[in-house]
Amino acid sequence: MHSSLVMVVLQLLASNCHSFPFFNGFHYDHVHSGRSTGNEKGEVHFNGMKLVVDTPKDALFAYRGGNVTLPCHYYYEPELSSTGRIRIKWSKLHQDNTKERDVLVAIGPSNRSYGEFQGRVHLLQTVAREASLVITDLKLEDYGKYKCEVIDGLEDESGIVELELRGVVFPYQPFGGRYQLNFHDAKKACEEQDAILANFDQLYKAWEEGLDWCNAGWLLDGSVQYPISLPREPCGGKGVSPGLRRYGVRHKLHHRYDAFCFSSSLKGKVYYLNHPKKLNFEEAKAACQEDESTIAKVGQLFAAWRFLDFDSCNAGWLADASVRYPIAFPRLKCGPPEPGVRSFGFPDKTKSTYGVFCYKMS
Repeated sequence: MHSSLVMVVLQLLASNCHSFPFFNGFHYDHVHSGRSTGNEKGEVHFNGMKLVVDTPKDALFAYRGGNVTLPCHYYYEPELSSTGRIRIKWSKLHQDNTKERDVLVAIGPSNRSYGEFQGRVHLLQTVAREASLVITDLKLEDYGKYKCEVIDGLEDESGIVELELRGVVFPYQPFGGRYQLNFHDAKKACEEQDAILANFDQLYKAWEEGLDWCNAGWLLDGSVQYPISLPREPCGGKGVSPGLRRYGVRHKLHHRYDAFCFSSSLKGKVYYLNHPKKLNFEEAKAACQEDESTIAKVGQLFAAWRFLDFDSCNAGWLADASVRYPIAFPRLKCGPPEPGVRSFGFPDKTKSTYGVFCYKMS
């Protein structure tokens, strides 16, 4: 009896297996935004509707402290008169494009921003089917690639927007001379001077603009390189073409080099303080404080020189206890015939006296 009952059940299952529901993790709406149709059997047919996300092909350029809009629009092929509930997601891609960091997610009027972007991003939707991202008060770390993702039910399409910051690359050596920094020290040294460790593209562009530096320095990807515009014997040889000399990726803890830092434009002002006497380092810091400012950092001086044509033939202390001066318009008795930021190195902080460069927020 028991075996006969089992046989009957199996026969029933076999004859009715097509009537049991099957769930594969998705919910198919029989009529979804006009893109599918259903018949009396419950079958779903898609009619070829395509979601397209449109973003600019060329990189956008901006400055630190400013605002930028990353354009993103979407549409359907063929066109639809109405759509369902749309979800917009913006994320920032890691340098190697393998990871993403959430920036903003929006569904209808509701949205949420994340991490360091909180309070600095919002959607711009001035026209139909726009999903542009506005970033305010740009930071040095904001450069890179952003992904605009539009999700409409089963449809999920995305586009990439690349943001570049206009800036200046400068080589940096700390007190003690060349080749004192491992990778982590180099990263910290740039950040302390109101800059970040430069990436390859930034160094390459600086080389195209004439940067020539014979000492090797760290870049953000962990490689060590240096730019040569005028080939010479101590810098790879006279017979070698101009370009970036590459040591490859080095050990971030054990190997030591200089750093290539990147800074962008300023929200404040760098100025040479008019003071009746020359000052040692501590006196220089105090003099800026008395003038309701702070002693300027190396990255701030380079940015003022690069973007504001800041020019001073007077040498002054900076926050790292180095002494430098910026020349935008070369002239006699102000150093070499090329524009640049001249360096006196790191004089004795207690015995040496100079002027001072101060920085005041605008």
